[in-house]
Amino acid sequence: MTDPSTLWEVGLPLAGAGGLGIAKYRAPRVFWTLVGLPIAQARLAMTYHSTMDVCGLTVQPSRFRSFVVRTVARRNDVQPVPPKIRRVRGSSTGMRVTLRLPAGLEPADVAAASERLRHAWGVHSINVVEIKPGFVELRMTGYDVLRRVKLPHRAPEGLLRVPVALREDGTAYVRDYLKVPHALTLGANQSGKSMYQRNLIAGLARLPVALVGIDCKRGVEQRGYAPRLSALAVTPAEASGLLDALVGEMEDRFDLLSEHGAADVWTLPERVRPVPVVVLVDEVAELFLIASRKDEERRDRMVTQMIRLGQMARAAGIYLEVCGQRFGSDLGKGATTLRAQLTGRVVHRVNDKQTADMGLGDIAPDAVSAVTTIPADRPGVAVAGDSSGGWSRIRTPALSASKAAAICARYADLTPHIPALAPYRPAVPVHTAGSPPVVTPVPATE
Repeated sequence: MTDPSTLWEVGLPLAGAGGLGIAKYRAPRVFWTLVGLPIAQARLAMTYHSTMDVCGLTVQPSRFRSFVVRTVARRNDVQPVPPKIRRVRGSSTGMRVTLRLPAGLEPADVAAASERLRHAWGVHSINVVEIKPGFVELRMTGYDVLRRVKLPHRAPEGLLRVPVALREDGTAYVRDYLKVPHALTLGANQSGKSMYQRNLIAGLARLPVALVGIDCKRGVEQRGYAPRLSALAVTPAEASGLLDALVGEMEDRFDLLSEHGAADVWTLPERVRPVPVVVLVDEVAELFLIASRKDEERRDRMVTQMIRLGQMARAAGIYLEVCGQRFGSDLGKGATTLRAQLTGRVVHRVNDKQTADMGLGDIAPDAVSAVTTIPADRPGVAVAGDSSGGWSRIRTPALSASKAAAICARYADLTPHIPALAPYRPAVPVHTAGSPPVVTPVPATE
């Protein structure tokens, strides 16, 4: 008969090892915090100098340093100088290392060697971010944070700032309308583009803003958000009238700005400041396509109004969020002009390289190849770029249409009334007792 103490001594370590093995796949944050982070920190401390040397991230020491080494330390062999570590911080998703670059190195040199550093230190990814002149931060992730998306508990929030997705470095991707007023989101069918829009609408529904929807697919995507929408157009004819109303509202706001001598709505006194408006266009191609020549005049007018909003509406507190499968010159006259006004770009999996070029080729050419490698079995993964040339991989968390609609219904009391858009306010049916609800209720325990 086996001694119970022997079973205890052997079984406990085996159970612990098995638990860590399960945690590596089921609870990667726990595994990284308990096992991965200490190993990565030890590996960084022991191999830092040699790794930097073989990766070409060292420089020859200064004459003063060489003189001190030869005269004080009595050594003739003066070692090359790597970037100096200023700070090391661990987190539940990875590790951040702040480096002070020596003279002769630039952030681009470190970024070019990031793939070699990743393999040397055994982490999942390394992103190099310049903090200030002479300082860079290595943002390491210990595992694939985009496999099971979970936004940080302390995601940055604020006025017109909506955490929408998770970056591959473990930080939140925030849609900030004050910094990037207009944006374009592209993606093929089943790429996660609608999921991105749901997360965006769910975040905006909680803020004191007016939401305007344009969904020319008879409202199949945005009809469920009607309780939170100040206006909704579901046909090209309605979209034309709604865009005219938005331009009229913009011109009225410019009159208000001129009266108070203000540059934009945020410099107005709070008592007279109009509510911000976010215009959500579900499929922009439907505004450009025409079935007959008699629709051409209406198409040209809609495109012109969209371009006017893109060029001037930011100061009036009106922001564009345009989505589509393809967007470029092949849509028709005015398409590229409108695209130039949409600073923020998010491109999901696409069917052809030309679509990736349309979305990111003019602002971040290096990101085009990253878009074409997004696998079909990972919906929600996208590449987000900006006008500065930077880009990053992101992924939106799963959110069903019923839950997004429930959030809009919950915050329906925040829907502002804008007289110019009142004719396009969607009707919200009132359900009596015993009738089926508009949206699926969400239990309070979830």
